[in-house]
Amino acid sequence: MELKKELKILFGIVVVFLAVFFLPIESPVFNTAVVATFDLAKWYAQEHVILCLLPAFLIAGVISVFVSQASVIKYFGAKAKRWVAYTVAAVSGTILAVCSCTILPLFSSIHKRGAGLGPAVAFLYSGPAINILAIILTARILGVELGVARFVGAVVFSVVIGLIMAFIYRKEEKVKAAEQLNFPDVPETRPLWQTSLHFFTLVLILVFANWGKPAEGDTTSFWFYLWSYKWYITGLFGLVLVYSMIYILKLKSWQVLLGAVATGLSAIFIGNPLISVVVAIAAVSSIALMDKSEDGENKEWILSSWGFAKQIMPLLAIGVVIAGFLLGSTHDDTTIAGVIPNTWIAWAVGGNSVLSNFLASIVGAFMYFATLTEVPIIQGLLASGMGKGPALALLLAGPSLSLPNMLVIRGVLGTQKTAVYVVIVVVLSTCAGLIFGAL
Repeated sequence: MELKKELKILFGIVVVFLAVFFLPIESPVFNTAVVATFDLAKWYAQEHVILCLLPAFLIAGVISVFVSQASVIKYFGAKAKRWVAYTVAAVSGTILAVCSCTILPLFSSIHKRGAGLGPAVAFLYSGPAINILAIILTARILGVELGVARFVGAVVFSVVIGLIMAFIYRKEEKVKAAEQLNFPDVPETRPLWQTSLHFFTLVLILVFANWGKPAEGDTTSFWFYLWSYKWYITGLFGLVLVYSMIYILKLKSWQVLLGAVATGLSAIFIGNPLISVVVAIAAVSSIALMDKSEDGENKEWILSSWGFAKQIMPLLAIGVVIAGFLLGSTHDDTTIAGVIPNTWIAWAVGGNSVLSNFLASIVGAFMYFATLTEVPIIQGLLASGMGKGPALALLLAGPSLSLPNMLVIRGVLGTQKTAVYVVIVVVLSTCAGLIFGAL
């Protein structure tokens, strides 16, 4: 046994040595891929960690601590009617409008609280996939047919994928359901309206802080006005959060106001990333150091949020680095190729064959798409010869999956369930692309 351990160490050393020894630093493709890796990582840190993941971790902490296990089981577990559980899971996507990474702490939280595998997976898929803003943008830029197909496909997929997962692992779910039926109905520790106010305030801050810019030239629509005033709306809900922390969570007012001031300063210096990050860290620290109430729920909330951050952030970081190196960095107006050239992808997904739809689903599954960025990317691929069937396949697989997303799901569900989930998404996306391309 000791020899086997030492051989593993030796093998690791040899692999690292050979990788460094043969590092192709003279290759333009390699150097471009390295630049793409750092570009994607930098953009992800600037655009997603503070505005997306931090609120998501805090929301997951609220679910884990303030929402009782009985409540989660009531809507997602064995005690829930199946149509209620899957409807709630599917509808949640239109409310959250999050990316494949932001949904992860929320999914992990409801799964740990006792949600059935089927509804939890439906929620996991629907969060990024049934994004009403992305669907509207798809219809406006890529055509009404593609927008409608994406919406119908995403809604149907969220339910079908959940049902398939529940069926495959029905024995495990049957045991879990039997245990849940014996759970006593524990009353909530605070009025439902208070928990709901705190929860939905955080959700709305997450939604409006990440509200995407409408299509170029759109200056009169309702979505444009929401985007124009997004920070005012976010600030308004920030004030509601301050009220919730002081009067519902009973935190000391001076500590809450200190965090609010630090957050306000971060907004003022938003044009200077370094200053805004420093101030944001101060705001987060002020939340973490707040006095805890006698019942200990506030302390549990912060510790639970921190637990999700520890579990998810390292895996996301690894996934972003790998995705950037292999598939490049594509965001806003920036496109930097990875080791796999974009021209190869455009060539591979032309037409409407089984292979082109399958490859589009695979590329979408592993590539990272921020919310709304998949639309201009696919617009460029369509211009390069991509078929409409593969375009739909990529739209259905891409936003809901990514390599960072898979690594985190594996930590929650295990390798086998994660692999089954990914295969189901890829197969269904391929089939949907084939059908749509043939119509």
